[in-house]
Amino acid sequence: MADPADADPAGAEPAGKEPAGKEPAEARPRRRRHRLRRALAETGIIILVAVLLAGLVRAFAFQTFWIPSASMVPTLGVYDRVLVQKAFFSWHDVHEGDIVVFSHPPLDHCPGPQEGDLVKRVIALPGQTIYSSGNSIYIDGRQLAEPYLPKPDPLGLAIPDASRQRPFRVPPGEFYVLGDNRGISCDSRYWGPIKGSSIIGKVVLVWWHNDHPDFHRF
Repeated sequence: MADPADADPAGAEPAGKEPAGKEPAEARPRRRRHRLRRALAETGIIILVAVLLAGLVRAFAFQTFWIPSASMVPTLGVYDRVLVQKAFFSWHDVHEGDIVVFSHPPLDHCPGPQEGDLVKRVIALPGQTIYSSGNSIYIDGRQLAEPYLPKPDPLGLAIPDASRQRPFRVPPGEFYVLGDNRGISCDSRYWGPIKGSSIIGKVVLVWWHNDHPDFHRF
């Protein structure tokens, strides 16, 4: 018969074993490290997804541009920032008066950089006729109302090779664009209409104007 002194006290655990239901002490640091690694991995995945989504939005939905010249003053000043819609947009959606960003025209020989995208206002659509008289523009024989221009706003160079009797007809798939600062703007008067396929997007918002935040939708 065993000596009662050798028996375990009531409720005592056998030697070398952790109390039932408790985690071994050496496992706790491992579990904490595992949770930390999992949290870091999840954070990294979230950041990666956010960067990818931002890239997709920039590439396919919207893109910001800054204005390098005074050709669109007073609507857009030098160094203004604009938001350009690229997704769910095609040149078939362009309307008279829209401000668009487009690839540099190959026939542009005006002074200044010969690379980069340009921003101008659409004045005449494919198939429409255009000519100028004094400071006024005529589209399909009617004077174009331009409330966005300051008064007075000298036209500068007239619409070339166009008159009331023989207006210029915009070719199919092309657009006649002018800067709002007509007196100094290098635009379709110098290098002709632009192809619809060269249009990158339409300006929908200016968010920085005259060196301060200024949100204005178009």
